[in-house]
Amino acid sequence: MAPIIKMENICKTYQYGENTVYALKGVNLSVGRGEFLAITGSSGSGKSTLMNILGCLDLPTSGSYELDGADVLGRDEQELSRIRNREIGFIFQGFHLIPTLTALENVELPLIYRGIPRTERRKLCTEALIRMGLKSRMFHRPAQLSGGQQQRVAIARAIAARPPLILADEPTGNLDSATGSEVMETLLALNREGKTIILITHDSSVAAMAGRQIAIRDGQVIAAS
Repeated sequence: MAPIIKMENICKTYQYGENTVYALKGVNLSVGRGEFLAITGSSGSGKSTLMNILGCLDLPTSGSYELDGADVLGRDEQELSRIRNREIGFIFQGFHLIPTLTALENVELPLIYRGIPRTERRKLCTEALIRMGLKSRMFHRPAQLSGGQQQRVAIARAIAARPPLILADEPTGNLDSATGSEVMETLLALNREGKTIILITHDSSVAAMAGRQIAIRDGQVIAAS
């Protein structure tokens, strides 16, 4: 079976006057369907740049990137937006919830952009929130929820439309250890169901829960396990 992600010789550069700075330098990466991959590295290593390219939030300066068998490079922003909406669920450290919307409305928002009819999206979002243990909190706004509950809303938002790939950027970073463990157990359960999970973390104990790890330093993959 072809990998869901295939990157070859990915470079990302920035120009500062006469100086060229490499955020990524010749990264090769293949991720199998249903894999759980952790990407580790210190601040400034390039791991966030790599995650942005994986999530079609940014494009590399050079190299090739295939997502689910389709070439990502050369797509315009509208096409990239469609790929993000249909293929990828995002989980961020900062939750990125809209404070004026309820938990249910926050989860619904990406499905509205996808054009999913109201009855169907309400069903999908309700199911996702119930799965996250938030049946009694669906109509609460973020300020009325704990940090752990907000992260569970963010996970519900990522999985409601049932994308094949989930990108999680430091999903336990703002949580206490017990709540962080709950989040990781949720990601592991999703992986057991066949979801491909790519996790960025600086926490070695969190990374150790993934099926495979790669480490990045100075824009290059330096270790893999």
